[in-house]
Amino acid sequence: MNTVSVIAVSSTENGIDLPDDASLYSVISGAAAEHPQRPSLCGADGTQLTCADVDRQARALASALAARGVVAGDRVAILGRTSLEWALLDGALLALGAVVVPVYPTSSAVQIEHILTDSGSAFFAAEDDTDAERLRAAGAGEVWTFPQLAEWASGAVDPALAERIAAVRADDLAMIVYTSGTTGVSKGCLITHRNMFVSSANTVRQTGEMFDGTTVLALPLSHVFGQTILFACLFGGSRTHLLPGIPDLVPVLPTLRPTFLALIPFGLEKIRKYCRTMLTGTEEQDAVARGLELLRAQTTPEVSEHAVAAALGGRLRYVISGGASLDDSTSGFYAGFGVVLLNCYGLTEAATAVTVSAPETNRLGTVGKPIPGTSVAIAESDGEVLVGGPHVSPGYWGAAASQSTVDDEGWLHTGDLGEVDAEGYLRITGRKKEILVTSGGKNVAPAPLEDRVRLHPLVSNCMVIGDGRDFVTALVTVDPVQVERWQAATPDGELADAIQAAVDDANSLVSRAESIRAFRIVDGDFTVEDGLLTSSRKLRRVAIADAYAADIDHLYRARTPAV
Repeated sequence: MNTVSVIAVSSTENGIDLPDDASLYSVISGAAAEHPQRPSLCGADGTQLTCADVDRQARALASALAARGVVAGDRVAILGRTSLEWALLDGALLALGAVVVPVYPTSSAVQIEHILTDSGSAFFAAEDDTDAERLRAAGAGEVWTFPQLAEWASGAVDPALAERIAAVRADDLAMIVYTSGTTGVSKGCLITHRNMFVSSANTVRQTGEMFDGTTVLALPLSHVFGQTILFACLFGGSRTHLLPGIPDLVPVLPTLRPTFLALIPFGLEKIRKYCRTMLTGTEEQDAVARGLELLRAQTTPEVSEHAVAAALGGRLRYVISGGASLDDSTSGFYAGFGVVLLNCYGLTEAATAVTVSAPETNRLGTVGKPIPGTSVAIAESDGEVLVGGPHVSPGYWGAAASQSTVDDEGWLHTGDLGEVDAEGYLRITGRKKEILVTSGGKNVAPAPLEDRVRLHPLVSNCMVIGDGRDFVTALVTVDPVQVERWQAATPDGELADAIQAAVDDANSLVSRAESIRAFRIVDGDFTVEDGLLTSSRKLRRVAIADAYAADIDHLYRARTPAV
């Protein structure tokens, strides 16, 4: 790959690195040695393990796996939701030098078969018998279930295990994480022990004492973001409650009372919609306005005594938000009740973390500064975000092994567009492959429009269209439960008028040439199961356009807006 001219470089030094002769397992063993009785990982059933417990159970599980033939370099495919069992399995496999191959629980049969075949996985684990059958249908042999793994984790530790742990090196392969594949077949991204350690440890360093608290991890461990946060929690000393997913999170927040969380914007939006049930009149708008004023002044909000804050646990101060773009009004909403959203930016090829907003230097509208040891640059030719650092992946596995996103100077080409300001803060402005160019030559970034429309209580999802077209339009799906409630409360209301209000709100963010001129409420929804969303809930734009081709055709036949 040819080198590029860069502008606006933002760089940090003195990052924490992993010694060449150490492995990621040192995060677990180090915590056990330094803080053996400190609370560490907690299961959804109430099980609570100390740092010493995590180390012992991971070693016992590693001993059991070794006895069943798992050796360094073996790929082990894991299908299931986030749980204590998965976290311990992570540790056990890394201790052996084996390679974790996560499989999304929502993956289709074709996707599972691709991951198993491409990775060459030799061993398999699943959450339960149903998931085990899905793996077997895709070609897996014997499949271990999480209940089995839990039994093995209570067994004895093989004295010979210490030698195996000592043989694993920083640049050995730790994981093969398959990208979400918005435009095609997913690629197996190589993540080394060093990659994951640098990403997680320096996220902790960037955010100060935040990780020395209590959190609830409901991000999927099948995604690199969830893995990075898990090891950041282990490194930072968090009491970490592991839950299967976002739907399980809201009911337990008042009981578990986290001090910080890590979520994707989809989760934050869902929680915001839930919190609306506790608000009356203009309380939501007032909270957004109050929160935005505080954030723009870079003033830390006071802990709120409102019912919304209580529903979030009463102690929640910070939420790391990553994985997609986030509407500023959502940041304002949470800040209005005393919770600061810390935007971050990353990608699988950099083990998630590139920039992370810090509590002391949080700046609205940006994704923060590079984590320690990382450099970010902007390509002069097209504004692409480039990344350098020891957490950058060495490449891809299997069918994609010949592909590279790193140029001759070591810059990782992210495919995202951005700007770096004079103080080193990164702002993401779009994605190269998702920028829409109208027939009039206007560049339109769809994500900010989609984010704002999706915030409307009746809206489930939205996709903006306009590439090569005369004007911009949108497909909108609605939440049937919310629509039913709305229709009961406003029997004379027109659904199209309600959605038009959401579109008008989104259009206030952009110029007329970039605005949504027409929309269509379509049947169904965009789901992972139908292949219209990736497993990390990103829009598969080509697939959606194909599925709703008739609706798109209707939009452009039905209306030719005035200039």
